[in-house]
Amino acid sequence: MLQHQPQRPRRRCEGTAMGAIVLDLRPGLGIGPFSLGMPICEAFAQIEQQPNIYDVVHVKYFDEEPLKVDIVISFPDHGFHLRFDPWSQRLRLIEIFDVKRLQMRYATSLLGGPSTLATFVAVYALFGPTFPGIYDKDRGVYTLFYPGLSFAFPIPGQYTDCCHDGEAELPLEFPDGTTPVTCRVSVYDSSTDKKVGVGSLMDKASAPPLPAGSLYMEEVHVKLGEELYFSTGAQHVPFGASPQDVWSELGRPCGIHQKQVDQMVIHSASDPRPRTTLCGDYFYNYFTRGLDILFDGQTHKIKKFVLHSNYPGHADFNSYIKCNFVIEVHNSKHITPSTKWDQVKSNYSPQEILGDCGRAAIQTQGSTSNPFGSTFVYGYQNIAFEVMKNGYIATITLFQS
Repeated sequence: MLQHQPQRPRRRCEGTAMGAIVLDLRPGLGIGPFSLGMPICEAFAQIEQQPNIYDVVHVKYFDEEPLKVDIVISFPDHGFHLRFDPWSQRLRLIEIFDVKRLQMRYATSLLGGPSTLATFVAVYALFGPTFPGIYDKDRGVYTLFYPGLSFAFPIPGQYTDCCHDGEAELPLEFPDGTTPVTCRVSVYDSSTDKKVGVGSLMDKASAPPLPAGSLYMEEVHVKLGEELYFSTGAQHVPFGASPQDVWSELGRPCGIHQKQVDQMVIHSASDPRPRTTLCGDYFYNYFTRGLDILFDGQTHKIKKFVLHSNYPGHADFNSYIKCNFVIEVHNSKHITPSTKWDQVKSNYSPQEILGDCGRAAIQTQGSTSNPFGSTFVYGYQNIAFEVMKNGYIATITLFQS
């Protein structure tokens, strides 16, 4: 696992003790400003808006296989973390793992934190009766379920005979008069009847369905050397289109900026252009679509598309929402953001389909601005692949040869 903690200096909110924040608990929906189903970039935006509260943030992911394990944003000072599906990068599960560090507000009542113990009696009084929970004998944990919400209670070894493996009633008090205290709270989508808790039950949580017509993770079909086709809105954006054409199809861009001189131009002996910092070409940035469009500064026609996979561990992570591109290459085979470079080489014979490729170019932004190291760029006819060290494709650049 790789863990990254932002190093920007931040001041803790005056008068706020560690873990003493209060967040609204919304069963089946979210907690505080974090809503189930939100893209990871929206969660980061919420964090950046409240730096005095979320001043210690850890981002965890599996560097070698980023699609196999959740991307986790953790708040150790406040005892909870957010689990994002690694493919869709949408929030699927919220876990409060240290209930004493976070105070939750439900309706007008408080639960947890340093002053309000989240006991079984308190939970039952606040949320009311529910069906018998499940006792995990191996973990010694009893989990109580409500729609979109679960509470896990550790059971002391001397009282395990109060429960039976599987569904069981938990007494409000143990024989010595004490009551169980929750060790973990899970918030998950309540649109299904799944029971989500600790251990293997955690894997049952999934992000809620996207609303009808949502453009998030829209398939973008690539016709090499010709155009992009956006499947949900049925828009066609071809090479040579004008800025007006793009506005009419995709709407206003999120940003516009002038292109820096291409550093790879130096490898072209036939290019006579002077090496200045800026050139006349300019980008339309569609961050919410994971897309950049480059226009020629003289003709004002599209000359390149750049599609972003938004993998953690890449310098551009969290700058774009993931682009769900589909490149049709040969015999109904496709290259998508989940395709590894080894699969491209072994399954598609890129030289036969895409033309010759020279040696891979190494791309790095320097250790100061990019702590994750260099990437490798493989250029073919009409397409270039930027590949991370783990073998996943970070960006696709499309052009006309």
